[in-house]
Amino acid sequence: MDAALGAPQKMRERAEDLTPMMAQYFELTDRYDDSLVLFQVGDFYEAFCEAAERVARLCEITLTKREDSTGEYPMAGIPIDNAESYVETLLDAGYRVAIADQVEDPDEVSGVVERAVTRIITPGTLTEDELLGGADNNYVAALAVENGRYGLALLDVSTGDCYATGSDSLSTIEDEISRFGPAEAIVGPEMSPDTFDGNCMVTPYDETVFEHERASDLVGEYFGPPERLLASDVEVRACGALLDYAEYTRGGAGVGEDGQLDYLNHLTRYDPREYMVLDAVALDSLEVFDRRAVRSPEGLTLVEALDETACALGRRKLTDWLRRPLLERDRIERRHEAVGELHGDVQTRERLHDRLREVYDIERLISRVSRGRANARDVNSLGATLSVVPDVREQLADADSAQLQSLHDRLDDLPEIRRLIDDAIAEDPPPELTEGGIVAAGYDETLDELRATERSGKDWIDDLEARERERTGIDSLKVGHTAVHGYYIEVTDANLDRVPEDYQRRQTLKNSERYYTPELKEREDEIIRAEQRADDREYDLFVDVRNEIAAESERVQDLADALAELDVLVSFATVAAEFDYTKPEIADEGIDIEGGRHPVVERTEDSFVPNGAHFDDEQRFAIVTGPNMSGKSTYMRQIALVSLLAQAGSFVPAERASLRIVDRVFTRVGASDDIAGGRSTFMIEMTELAEILDHATEQSLILLDEVGRGTSTTDGLAIAQAVTEYVHDEIGATTLFATHHHDLTAAADDLPSVFNLHFRTTREDGQVVFEHAVAPGAAEASYGVEVAGVAGVPDAVVDRAADLLAEETAASDASVDPGTNGHEVTPAVHNGAGSDTETDIRAALREVSIAETTPLEALQTLADLKSRVED
Repeated sequence: MDAALGAPQKMRERAEDLTPMMAQYFELTDRYDDSLVLFQVGDFYEAFCEAAERVARLCEITLTKREDSTGEYPMAGIPIDNAESYVETLLDAGYRVAIADQVEDPDEVSGVVERAVTRIITPGTLTEDELLGGADNNYVAALAVENGRYGLALLDVSTGDCYATGSDSLSTIEDEISRFGPAEAIVGPEMSPDTFDGNCMVTPYDETVFEHERASDLVGEYFGPPERLLASDVEVRACGALLDYAEYTRGGAGVGEDGQLDYLNHLTRYDPREYMVLDAVALDSLEVFDRRAVRSPEGLTLVEALDETACALGRRKLTDWLRRPLLERDRIERRHEAVGELHGDVQTRERLHDRLREVYDIERLISRVSRGRANARDVNSLGATLSVVPDVREQLADADSAQLQSLHDRLDDLPEIRRLIDDAIAEDPPPELTEGGIVAAGYDETLDELRATERSGKDWIDDLEARERERTGIDSLKVGHTAVHGYYIEVTDANLDRVPEDYQRRQTLKNSERYYTPELKEREDEIIRAEQRADDREYDLFVDVRNEIAAESERVQDLADALAELDVLVSFATVAAEFDYTKPEIADEGIDIEGGRHPVVERTEDSFVPNGAHFDDEQRFAIVTGPNMSGKSTYMRQIALVSLLAQAGSFVPAERASLRIVDRVFTRVGASDDIAGGRSTFMIEMTELAEILDHATEQSLILLDEVGRGTSTTDGLAIAQAVTEYVHDEIGATTLFATHHHDLTAAADDLPSVFNLHFRTTREDGQVVFEHAVAPGAAEASYGVEVAGVAGVPDAVVDRAADLLAEETAASDASVDPGTNGHEVTPAVHNGAGSDTETDIRAALREVSIAETTPLEALQTLADLKSRVED
């Protein structure tokens, strides 16, 4: 964000010399100095001076100038009726945009028209459909800290979704930020903006709004006593600050008389431990919402593969369910039962899908209604949705599953609101509210009378041309109307001698004259009065209707939530039927999958080889070997995705699945250098590994892919071995560890819960054939040289690599002592130093307390001991 764009210093020094309009502009830029002010002048939003230069450059528009008695000012303007595209450009450039609208009618004001900032548009507080760019939620967050505890609040201003949580662990809060991916955040005192990623606009906000008393009062005004809703003072502070910021960005427009955003009526406080944790690394590597940069841009994400939703409400709910898979068995199984019933009843499922396609985004509609920004078409869209609800409800009347029965009861079609909309709003109203035609005939007697008067006058004028032609004998006489001059009778110059005496000149043109008659003027005044009164009454009537609807915003939001849930359940059932998913069993222990498939990869491959997975207390740590491209990473990810889908409430891509509940999925499946942050690939890998070892539990699922690749083979193997032992002995999580360190497979002989899996590979005519099928035991080789050939490495390089590998293998075989049963023996050190070093290392190891050593400390100790050996 650039520096403040208020009045230049020289302007402040001679503010008394400015014209009233320019003084008003600079007063607003000073008041909203964190934003770029767009100032309404007629049909344009204008910026002046330095701000104008930036707007012109960024929006690629012409920089002009304004001259008045006080000087000359650079000026750049964007058309109001196409402002959204320019505002989007300014947002992308890192600006907040303050919209200063005219709040008085220029025709009724003598002197300068009053302007006020009606809204501040920021990345996290968008409500305009053109800027939101899709159905997904758009969150703004607030983060506070107090006595080592963190409070996080999130709000989607466009829908009213509001969440709060707290934790003693910053990493837990960071995981929640990754879940929701806010577009913008404000942070309180002592909080670093670095907690949020680079895609989020972060601002240290006014410290006073984070003060507990002020925040508590504001939370209470919106949602009720904060002590009943939130778990700690710091959560109250975060929520209160966020509500204050939301009000600030509305600029007073669309808020209630007490300053509130009236449609914000429900706060969801949740504990992160209620849901499966998916941190940023897991979401990225599993491609839940975004494709990884290294993959083809044409590939699907998980949410895209699961998205058969019919409306925007369902799409947002699907994202939320995948973002927060459940941990409570009863809730998971209720969703599975509902999906199963819809899966089995094709007619009901398809009927529901067809009707849900007629549902508008009523969450955002009721938000616009409550903020006073909905037009008549928005209101009709709400009415159209309400008219669908009775049939949707009827389809669920005989439902057996508890979840569908609950949805049936929650589908409130708000009959009084539906009747109000049907009676009050015209069938096809214009988008503008001030031009008439928005209120239906028969709704208001006074309005009907005014419209009848208006029509009668226009009918009289429609007949005037024929009557005057007959009266005057002038066949070319015309009757017309202009916005400036009103109604007129036009006569060409050639016929001026035939003009009656009662014609009074109104306007002279090049080849004709325009007149009016006293009777025409009387009719015109009558029409204008009736039309203006009718337009004003229509607007007032519409506002009354809109306010009545806004009063029921909570009921509309509850209906929206029910429709969204139903849409996701129908989508899950549709995907299950189309792609042969099966209902998973939620078990107390183990992961047992037969014929499992990757839900995304199977859509993009010509053929996909299903594979099973079997984990229990006796076998919970699989070391997976096999060449690159054989399917190791896909296999590991598909197990994680099957668990994720099951806990989200979906059926799963498998022949059969019995799954215990997983509290968290950890993934360590590749990294890239962070040059700007000063971290190498290996450092990123070790940081992610430390996170896993510090936070994994026995109920977690860990995916490890080639730990230790960023260092020497010896170091990498040592780290891999230590990690395997630590996860096995200290954590006990279900783990899949893909590796090319074939020596690591020996762990299956020493650690009781470790077992080996490999991907079968054969040679045909000298070529490697990947079967993509998993089998027990360790792979015989990595086939790295052969894979290089498949990848297109030049034959000369591949052949030379094969020769070098053969030489290395022969040398290795020759160095093996027959008395060692085929295992290599480390040569003894033949000087006193070696013996002393071994003694020191043994002593150091005895001093290590395994129970009290963190994973990161264990890795550091290992590195230190290895360094001493090498020295």
